[in-house]
Amino acid sequence: MEMAEFGERAGRLKARLYRTAVLHLGSESLALDAVDEAIYRGLLALRKLRQPEYFETWLTRILINECKRLLRRAKREQPLDALPEAAAEDYDALPLRDAILRLPPELKEVVLLRYFSGFTLAETARSLEIPPGTAATRQRRALQLLRLELTEED
Repeated sequence: MEMAEFGERAGRLKARLYRTAVLHLGSESLALDAVDEAIYRGLLALRKLRQPEYFETWLTRILINECKRLLRRAKREQPLDALPEAAAEDYDALPLRDAILRLPPELKEVVLLRYFSGFTLAETARSLEIPPGTAATRQRRALQLLRLELTEED
């Protein structure tokens, strides 16, 4: 794949990558940083892409790793109890979003990719580098936990 083709394909994916990053990070500014960094890292690692037909899942995997890196860095920089109350008021308080963010990380990733980024189960499995059966099991478990938590809130 040439750099021009990379730029074109990455440009078409930018909105989808951004949505995925916002859902992972919960912050629009961090999401923009994550998408930019993921595209940059993808460009640097372009020669490592063996199968161009999996470009979308490959770049999404790079984005997810970047989101995890940003979350680890943010956790080290500021403890949760030190957040100002104003920040909590600005945060989107939808019950579903809160329930998804409380899921274990491996379940949250599957839900975000499947239902908010529009990936198929096979694409989700490739992006997370797990077998399709594992992705299906994680999806089923996540949906059970969400259903349980959301019906308890009613």
